Amino acid sequence: MSETATPEVLWAQRSSDSDPEKNFIYLTISVPDVPKEGLTLDLKPTGLNFTGTSGTLKRKYHVELEFYAEIDPEQSKINHTAKNIEFKLQKKDLKEEYWPRLLKDSKRLHFLKTDFDKWVDEDEQEEAAEQDFNQFGGMGGMPGMGGMGGMGGEGGDFGGIDFSKLGAGGMPDLGGLGAGVNPDDLGDDDDEDDMPALEGDKKGDAAPADATKA
Repeated sequence: MSETATPEVLWAQRSSDSDPEKNFIYLTISVPDVPKEGLTLDLKPTGLNFTGTSGTLKRKYHVELEFYAEIDPEQSKINHTAKNIEFKLQKKDLKEEYWPRLLKDSKRLHFLKTDFDKWVDEDEQEEAAEQDFNQFGGMGGMPGMGGMGGMGGEGGDFGGIDFSKLGAGGMPDLGGLGAGVNPDDLGDDDDEDDMPALEGDKKGDAAPADATKA
């Protein structure tokens, strides 16, 4: 197996000073076919630590993210599919303003990109279609886990869960992941390569451009 690689990370956001359901980060880690026994995830209020091995690509991936502001892990959700791992990360503080970027550090990172399929400008949120999170499972109340507080972390941390140690009832629906995943079912993500270059964002679209600074 080759050396550890950094996965592509896509993100978008919504904001609200009154409705928690409209105050979140949409985060996608683009690694296909990561079975539960090949996944370690540590989600904390201040950041995320992901390590996963793709059965199809035969490669190990790792990324650590320190968020611009705090999230609420217990109110956040996950959707683990054959194509990627998606998160709805609940922002801790209700604010009308967007985060200026995803990460605390303003340095630009090559693997972090704006998810233009989900991004809407801050002043156009009311007209935007609502995201469908029906396939997402709660991270604070997974069956058999006793909630996030029982995992040994402080302040609702995800607790450095190693999913290889969880039973079949300890994870949300993994969408049929495992050794038998057919690579043809993983879909074609070539369209992500066609996203506009971040360096060329217009000044008028300050939110997405600034958002990708890392």
